Amino acid sequence: MKKILIANRGEIAIRVMRSAREMGIKTVAVFSEADRNSLHVRYADEAVLIGPPPSSQSYLVMENIIKAAKDTGADAIHPGYGFLSENAAFADLVVASGLIFIGPTGDSMRMMGSKLAAKATAESHNIPLVPGTAKAIEDINEAKLIAEKIGFPILIKASAGGGGKGMRIVKNKEEFEQQMKLAVSEAISSFGDGAVFIERYVASPRHIEIQVLGDTHGNVVHLFERECSIQRRHQKVVEEAPSSVLTEKIREEMGKCAVMVAKACKYVGAGTVEFLLDENKNFYFLEMNTRLQVEHPVTEYITGLDLVKEQIKIARGEKLSFKQSDLKIQGHAMEIRVYAEDPENNFLPDIGTLQTYKAPQGPGVRCDDAFEEGMEIPIYYDPMIAKLITFGKDRKESIDRMIRAIEDYQISGVKTTLTFCHFVMQHEAFVSGNFDTHFVQKYFTPGSSKKSSEIEMKIAALLAVKTLQKGIKSKTGNNSSTSSVSLWKQNRLRQND
Repeated sequence: MKKILIANRGEIAIRVMRSAREMGIKTVAVFSEADRNSLHVRYADEAVLIGPPPSSQSYLVMENIIKAAKDTGADAIHPGYGFLSENAAFADLVVASGLIFIGPTGDSMRMMGSKLAAKATAESHNIPLVPGTAKAIEDINEAKLIAEKIGFPILIKASAGGGGKGMRIVKNKEEFEQQMKLAVSEAISSFGDGAVFIERYVASPRHIEIQVLGDTHGNVVHLFERECSIQRRHQKVVEEAPSSVLTEKIREEMGKCAVMVAKACKYVGAGTVEFLLDENKNFYFLEMNTRLQVEHPVTEYITGLDLVKEQIKIARGEKLSFKQSDLKIQGHAMEIRVYAEDPENNFLPDIGTLQTYKAPQGPGVRCDDAFEEGMEIPIYYDPMIAKLITFGKDRKESIDRMIRAIEDYQISGVKTTLTFCHFVMQHEAFVSGNFDTHFVQKYFTPGSSKKSSEIEMKIAALLAVKTLQKGIKSKTGNNSSTSSVSLWKQNRLRQND
């Protein structure tokens, strides 16, 4: 494998290119007209224009991507995450075109892409499942009877869904019919598939996922867990590894279940098996994501592995160079997703020009991004600006470094989730580890992060005044007091004005 085309954009494209470059492999970027001046285009060895700004006319056009790979002499295609990364037809087309797909087979994707098929696979291996239906439900009256048997509250979920789309919580039978219709309608509009199923609603769940790697020789290992419970709109914002609540026994049991799921679908490459953990620490299989995850860096930190390099080695037909017994958890890692969103306005996406952009640095800090000062946040794609990751010898050091890194991060011109993530890192529930997927609903209200920043500003201002007064009284001749207000806090105030 001498040349890889990355069928993606932004930070994940650069992330893949960096690992490929270290392996002596050339890279090809693809880009839409909106991304002509993007950093991933400049970083690659070659770049090919594949269409207009809308992803439906560029990053999702399979034929254009295959043609770009052929024209540049690429041997393989890495899909990144999002776009075509979990599209079985694309995986099949890549292979049929004589190229290597750096990921699982189309058959594995199809088996795990349907939540109902994935649940059936898990059930056949005696992996715990949340009580619910084993097949799609179309008849509302039948569905209502099943819901009453399971017991309210229940959850209606789209079989082909993801990201919270086609998902409805139903608290009682009176609202069931309306919520069922809404779930089916949303599933059809989002995925072209109205199949939904029902399962018991776990009231205070934690979202735990297990990273797996499988090679073409039948070897599968797990790389421990990631905690992904801090979410808004059913989408992750803060992730960490390892989880603060898993015992070694539960970790081992979940790991074994994840490996069984991967083996059941003959999984090849990097994938993630997701679970719900209830308040009694019972875990239930949720789904499998057949791609590299956004939050993969926290796993890289605690294992010392480069997951992209492992993906490439597996795609080249190499055996895993390690066994399960060789893997050990080292330290603790945190990741926040820095989105161009306004936390004070229900996390609505924001667009604009990055007037100021300076990423944090220092010990234990990693920033995966694809922006620089003066660039615009495009309206066509996901509003994530960067992934900010920190690593420490333990959870406290990882949190402390994240707080420092957030405060060092300078962004102006758009609203971001930095204030919210700063709020999370300092909140008692998060610091203690006593939280679940309802963290935002329980603890965060519009103004929470702003109020936190304003209080910090007042305290810092008082300290600055006292320092100045002491300097005057001491008559040392050096009265050049330095304000203790960080650039981050000053920038937050400018954004809130």
